[in-house]
Amino acid sequence: MTIQNPLQCIDPKNRKKVLIFLLLAILSIFSIFRFLDAPLQTKAAPAGIVSFELAGNPEKAGQILASWNSHANLFAAFGLGFDYLFMLVYATCISLACLMASNRKSGWFSSLGAWLGWGAFLAVLLDATENIALWNLLNGNGLIAWPEVAAWCASIKFALILSGILYALIGWILQKINL
Repeated sequence: MTIQNPLQCIDPKNRKKVLIFLLLAILSIFSIFRFLDAPLQTKAAPAGIVSFELAGNPEKAGQILASWNSHANLFAAFGLGFDYLFMLVYATCISLACLMASNRKSGWFSSLGAWLGWGAFLAVLLDATENIALWNLLNGNGLIAWPEVAAWCASIKFALILSGILYALIGWILQKINL
């Protein structure tokens, strides 16, 4: 039995339209995140919320939180909540792109696409866990492991997302050069 992409049920005739819609949604959501992230970019957190996600230890997370004022904390809290909408959009987009790329070749390349399609949704579970950890830190929950939980989840999430995007791009290139 071979694994199938979770979005295999989308009619092949509609996949391109759905993918374009999702890409446009991602661009729109990114503009909102840029707005929300601006007050979070400080000397302690040059990459804003991503710095907080990857802090990895209580000292660094504490420095980041100390660099944010109450206005920034509100933006961080809203961004963490808003991220749940983004999770569904990016996972569906990446999984669909992997499905479309996996149809370019058979064998191991196609199987890898199915796995990466599921990996996009695993990234959502990691992202949600990361957000729970960050929310607890933002609200002063003193559990010392929260920064490490967030950093591990974020690192694996980013790896899965980038792998899916890279796979989809390779599939698109293979189609364009007819390999």
